[in-house]
Amino acid sequence: MSSVDSTHRRAARSILVNGRVLRWPAQPVVVVCVDGCDPAYLAAAREAGVVPTLERMMGDGFAGTALAAMPTFTNPNNVSIVCGAPPSVHGVSGNYYLERETGREIMMLDASLLRAPTILARFSEAGAAVVAVTAKDKLRQALGHGVRGIVFSAERADVCTEAEHGITGVVELVGRKAPDPYSADLSLFVLDAGLRLLETRRPDLMYLSLSDYVQHKSAPGSPEANAFMHAVDGRLGRLAALGARLGVIADHGMSDMALADGRPNVLYLGDRLGDAFGHGAARVICPITDPFVRHHGALGGFVRVYVMRPGLELDEVLRYIRALPGVALALAREAACAEFDLPVDREADIVVVGERGRALGSRAAEHDLSGLVGERLRSHGGLAEQPVPFILSRPLTRAGAARAARSLRNYEIFEYALNECE
Repeated sequence: MSSVDSTHRRAARSILVNGRVLRWPAQPVVVVCVDGCDPAYLAAAREAGVVPTLERMMGDGFAGTALAAMPTFTNPNNVSIVCGAPPSVHGVSGNYYLERETGREIMMLDASLLRAPTILARFSEAGAAVVAVTAKDKLRQALGHGVRGIVFSAERADVCTEAEHGITGVVELVGRKAPDPYSADLSLFVLDAGLRLLETRRPDLMYLSLSDYVQHKSAPGSPEANAFMHAVDGRLGRLAALGARLGVIADHGMSDMALADGRPNVLYLGDRLGDAFGHGAARVICPITDPFVRHHGALGGFVRVYVMRPGLELDEVLRYIRALPGVALALAREAACAEFDLPVDREADIVVVGERGRALGSRAAEHDLSGLVGERLRSHGGLAEQPVPFILSRPLTRAGAARAARSLRNYEIFEYALNECE
């Protein structure tokens, strides 16, 4: 960093990002997003006595329950966290969407939908040393958009370049090879990389985003889930010992969506609409769809419906959907955007949310459930997966505590870590 950059960095005291004035970090601030960490995982791990660091943070710092952004999927919530804003501001409201103009179904793998700057980008532009490490590469470009710093994924840690990622030699730095994308180690590699970067680079601001592989496969309190929480907790303890102010958050919770006999409990809305109104009359998009569908079969608690047949009344389709068993909520576009803070121009004609424990899909023939053989479907996307842990290693100021008692959103974690801690 040049002397000019260093002077700029020392002089900066606050940054304005998406309407939030954020203070310059007095010590390294590390926010860890534990993907899919339903509060039940934390409760079970505490009962088992395997998360002493989190216990200490909850006692000496701050612990609450926040609401995730809707839909409760990975991409919209991670982007919300790094923007400090809901999808109506940043524009990302799913992993997968329908482009109205062309009718193409598109998977979000870059930052092309992003309409707002991120906290990470704004701080890096002002001279802060910024790091973002994600588990899956699908998020890297969105989280790293505009960042002048280090941004890479554990999934592709072995191909990092200075030009694209701001760093080389990641596997050498961490001391082990890039992990299997379908493993708990994908998340642990993120944390290990963060530890090494905190030791060697001492960034001002760091975001570490994990994978929900374990939560999709294992219920709260299971040996696998508790072992994972213990492994995460140990690394949080090491981050704290290195002098970081920690914020721990989740992008969404996780629910069991299987029947008593183990079969997925699914309402295939595309098939039902086809039976009722004719094939092609309506199109169902599952925005949970991403490159990693093996553990959820592209089934979640939230889908979008586009009315395609000319002359088919929206209200008629809405009435039909609302009467189906397993539907918690069906809203027309404007009502859904007002209810869930979504971008109107990117929303479908109808938004459908499933009841707790019920997955929603398109047509049964379009979902590959072979990866679920012998396992219960565990997924997310709906209202049941909105509550998430919100934990800080430092106590809140009196004003911060009063504000948190009124309401908490997961995308406020950076603001609380930077502004509201004693």
